[in-house]
Parts: sequence; C-alpha cells; structure tokens
Amino acid sequence: MRLLLDTHTFLWWINNDSLLSDPARVAISSERNECFLSLASCWELAIKVSIGKLRLTKPVERFIPEELAANDFQLLPIDFRHIVKVEALPFHHRDPFDRLLAAQVLTEKMTIISADTMLSEYGVKRIW
Repeated sequence: MRLLLDTHTFLWWINNDSLLSDPARVAISSERNECFLSLASCWELAIKVSIGKLRLTKPVERFIPEELAANDFQLLPIDFRHIVKVEALPFHHRDPFDRLLAAQVLTEKMTIISADTMLSEYGVKRIW
C-alpha cells in the first residue's frame, strides 16, 4: 500500500510520540507499505519553523532529507494534476495544506495516515 503521511504523522513518527495511533504505527512500520511525505508538508514545516511555531533539531534543508533517508520514506512532489484536483474539492477543510494532501491522495490513489477526521469528508482512505 502507498501511504502519505500527514505533517503531524511524520513528526510524531520520527519523534516516537505517543500521540501516534497504534494502527498508524503498524502501517508505517510494515515492509509491505511505501511511505511518502508530500512536498506540501515540507513547505508547511518550513513555514512553521520560520514563524517560531516549530523547532527542529536541524535546519529544514537537512532535517527533512536526513529523516526521509533514515526512515526509508519517499518525497511526493506536487504535480499540476494535484493542483487541478484541489480546484474541484469542496471546502470541507479550509487548511490549504490539508486540501492539497487530500488532492494528492485522491489523484495518486494512496491512503493517508492522519489524525485529522475532516480529511475523510473527501472520501480518502485514512488510517488512524
């Protein structure tokens, strides 16, 4: 299964945070699954660091590539098809990053790992 990690899921996984659900932990650790982090999540992390809402152990330019490699995660680029899909989505969610993640999951036929129940309103497959 191809899994897209929401931004908080990515952080909770790499920090071994107890907020990460057991089903999410099992899915991410399964060798049968491919895990992805969206470029949109990288952008969101950079914004949060720049405004002081998030502290990372290293600058984003090193933190993300190193964590992707260490966890065998892949980067999911933002494709024009994803942007087009956002236009067609209803406004269940106002957060532009989450709307883009929903569009990516729908376009790429993936499953998202997220605590955000609002994402289910888009008809995405969600693990939590």
